[in-house]
Amino acid sequence: MATLILVGGLFLLLLLGVPVAFALLLSSLALILWDGMLPTLIVSQRLGNALDSFPLLAIPLFILAAEIMNHSGATERIFKLANTVLGRIYGGLGHVNIVASMLFSGMSGSAVADAAGLGAIEIKAMKEQGYDPGFAAAVTAASSTIGPIIPPSVPIVLYGVISGAAIGELFLAGFVPGVIMGLAMMAYIAVIAKRRNFPRDPEFAGIPAIGAAFVSAVPSLLLPVIILGGIWGGVMSPTEAAAAAVIYSLLLGLVVHRSMNLWNVINSFTLAARSTATIMLIVAAANIYGWLVSTQQIPVVVQGFLVNITDNPTILLLIIAFVLLIMGMFMELIAILTIAVPVFLPVAVATGIDPIHFGIVTVLTLMIGLLTPPFGLNLFIVQQVSGASYSSILKETWPFIFILIGVLIPIIVFPQISMGILTLF
Repeated sequence: MATLILVGGLFLLLLLGVPVAFALLLSSLALILWDGMLPTLIVSQRLGNALDSFPLLAIPLFILAAEIMNHSGATERIFKLANTVLGRIYGGLGHVNIVASMLFSGMSGSAVADAAGLGAIEIKAMKEQGYDPGFAAAVTAASSTIGPIIPPSVPIVLYGVISGAAIGELFLAGFVPGVIMGLAMMAYIAVIAKRRNFPRDPEFAGIPAIGAAFVSAVPSLLLPVIILGGIWGGVMSPTEAAAAAVIYSLLLGLVVHRSMNLWNVINSFTLAARSTATIMLIVAAANIYGWLVSTQQIPVVVQGFLVNITDNPTILLLIIAFVLLIMGMFMELIAILTIAVPVFLPVAVATGIDPIHFGIVTVLTLMIGLLTPPFGLNLFIVQQVSGASYSSILKETWPFIFILIGVLIPIIVFPQISMGILTLF
């Protein structure tokens, strides 16, 4: 009965359209009131304790750094550099879209920040050059999923906090899969570019133009070097690196590029505060829910059920990824992380799956969920930016969904794709 109240109540509230954070809180409170043995005071205690975490502070700082970079002109410089180098080839702006997202991912760590910030520039440029708005939006939605895989990454930070896994190692393990995602998408664009006669720049920009674009973008490109170099070099923790990213991005916008004013700074802080409030409320509510899940021995039940199906780590991870993919079609990424990780991680570890590998697989699977209907948050974002119809965007997005699934499966089957880089450090 307790499990029915906790799990059934959550999904009932979600089906009724109750916001995720409140659905988690109400289902948890319902169990506490039904049980009668737990004091209701525990709700407020758990809400406060959930956010009393130094590593968790990295999330609002990375979000703030991304907002400042979007307002500082860094995104335009990165896009211009990628376009100067790749604009001449068939489907040039499609490739530029992917490469710019890979570069920007080292600064934002957020798929939504990429789609909403850099995506607006990419879609506008592609539409002006004659690309179909649906295709431009689909490429942008797909490329933005690279951001949380190539470090730094807001979802990976949250996974690290929930799981206790080393965030620096998670960042390292995400690098190669993120690059593979980008290359796979570019391969698809290259295959269909001539078939659809995609537009391209009339002539090669030239070495001087490339050099000028590179020099202009260097200060922005140094940000991921500072973040990742500081973490992997042992100089900074992820949270300290996030704080350094905020300071550096402010210096870029106010001093180096001089492209920001006081209003831009205030706007960046406001947008970051809104995003942070949404995430942190879900995290706090999920802490109570996860604690109750643990007390009801739900992970043990799930483990027994899955082990009865198979004790093969690869097959088990494929099953978990499938479940997460289905959840991603209906729920928000942060909510899935906070609900599913406490349930599935003990099962994965018990069968010999490394928590670092599990984290990369989990985040990559949930990135695919950002593209899948009916929820598909990235699809709604690029629809607003592009003005294209939802159906036209979805039609062009399906190949990218299958490409990402094609990247995910080898990463599950061959853990060294993500874990191999750890041996170098």
